[in-house]
Amino acid sequence: MRIISWNVNGIRAIAQKNFIQDVAQLKPDILCLQEIKADEATVREQLKSLSEYSIYVNPAEKKGYSGTAILTRQPALSVTTALDDDPFVPEGRVLCAEFDRFFLVNVYVPNSGQGLKRLDYREQWDTTFLKYLKELQTQKPVVLCGDMNVAHRPIDLKNDKSNYNKTAGYTQIEIDAMDRLLATGLADIYREQNPEKVAYTYWSYRFKARERNTGWRIDYFLISPELRPQVKDVTIYDQVMGSDHCPIGLEFEF
Repeated sequence: MRIISWNVNGIRAIAQKNFIQDVAQLKPDILCLQEIKADEATVREQLKSLSEYSIYVNPAEKKGYSGTAILTRQPALSVTTALDDDPFVPEGRVLCAEFDRFFLVNVYVPNSGQGLKRLDYREQWDTTFLKYLKELQTQKPVVLCGDMNVAHRPIDLKNDKSNYNKTAGYTQIEIDAMDRLLATGLADIYREQNPEKVAYTYWSYRFKARERNTGWRIDYFLISPELRPQVKDVTIYDQVMGSDHCPIGLEFEF
């Protein structure tokens, strides 16, 4: 089973590029999308050629903003839009699909914003999301994937010293929140298998960042420990274009 996660930075924009061909080459059994920036009808229209997939969508109430979607060859047992506590529901940031062996949680974590103006909101989010995941893990194993909007360690961004506690995605508050997620037993499976490898999943559109590989690793697969033995491969597809993020992949042997 191959799961692909990709922040597409707008489903309408990426659909005009090589997105459908890229999906065909990646061959996901499950495709998790973040930052779709569209309502459900638009998402379905843009993805209508992917007819072999069941499509589940959690759009933001605000037009052209946020939102998540899951496409899966095998229909999910159940699908929920998590985080019932306001003010998180209107932004469409979490979509959870239940399968036989695990819960798949597709997430687009809030960015703390220019000048860290949304860091307080992010703290509230992290607390609520941690509580939600702890509860979910009591029921069956969890695969959490998506744009976590945090570089966890210095290896996970090009310019760690100049960004620390100054830039959204690399404050101690956000790092501590990731530590608390991992303390529940979830494993950052890419870093476990590639402890010294420098690889990024996001590059700003400015300053020729991708060309210069001035990037951040802020997209993750975090998995319950009981799923470790079934992991066949975990990949960052940094040559795939179309968004300011690249897709990431996780393959299980079941």
